[in-house]
Order: sequence, then C-alpha cells, then structure tokens
Amino acid sequence: MKTITAIMSIQVLLVEDNPGDAQLTRIALEDSRISIHLSVVEDGVEAMAFLRKQEKYVNAAHPDIVLLDLNLPRKDGREVLAEIKGDENLKRIPVVVLTTSQAEEDILKAYNLAANCYITKPVDFDQFVKIVQSIESFWFAIVKLPPE
Repeated sequence: MKTITAIMSIQVLLVEDNPGDAQLTRIALEDSRISIHLSVVEDGVEAMAFLRKQEKYVNAAHPDIVLLDLNLPRKDGREVLAEIKGDENLKRIPVVVLTTSQAEEDILKAYNLAANCYITKPVDFDQFVKIVQSIESFWFAIVKLPPE
C-alpha cells in the first residue's frame, strides 16, 4: 500500500477537455504539502492510451488516481470508466468523477460502473479550488492507495 511518507510523488491523471478547469485543478494542487505530479489528457481516447501506455504515452507514469470528467470528446467519461473498471490491470485505480453533470442518471451510472466517488464541479472559482483541495486531502492524506 502506498502511504504519503513512503512515496516521492502522487501521480494524478486528470481527464478534462476544458482547459480552464484543467488549469484551475493545477492551481488548486500547486499549494499542496504533498508532491503531486499532474498529467492532463483532453479526451477519453487519450485517457485510455495513457493508462495502457500506448503510442506517445509509452513512458507515462501509472496514476495513483484518475480525476475524470464525464462529458468528453471522442470517448466520453462513462465509456472510459467502464473500460478502466473492466480492465484487470487498471480496475484498482481509484476514479473520482469530477463533472458538471448533476443528472441522477449520470450519478447512478457512474456508481454502477464502480466510480469511487462522484463530485459535481461548482461554477465558483473559490468553491472549485476547495473541492479539488478536499479531494487532495481525502485521497492523498487519508486513503491508503493500492500498489501499482
């Protein structure tokens, strides 16, 4: 099991097509007391290539956690979540759905696909930063992450 004192850096994969939200996430994680390496991909096809270390992602670090938007181009987040949780080599990676959707059907589908949690993005900058910092506090300081 990974613990904060036993690792050099937490590897985070952010799957987000909105450059503004990706930048806000980066800003929110910058002040962390934990060393966090954030990789960002813009769509579901790139996310799966990253996770499977294909094409330009052959040397990509294995993420400790995935922050996943649902509404993505080329392959949406629901499909990505299903692929991650259906893949023997990836299914133990915690997936935090971080999306604008408040639709009950999206929440149910995400949990039915084994999302580890579902968070609706706030529109307010300060609230968004607080949400990302809460994710950091919970997932990186309290939770024991699975080994690679």
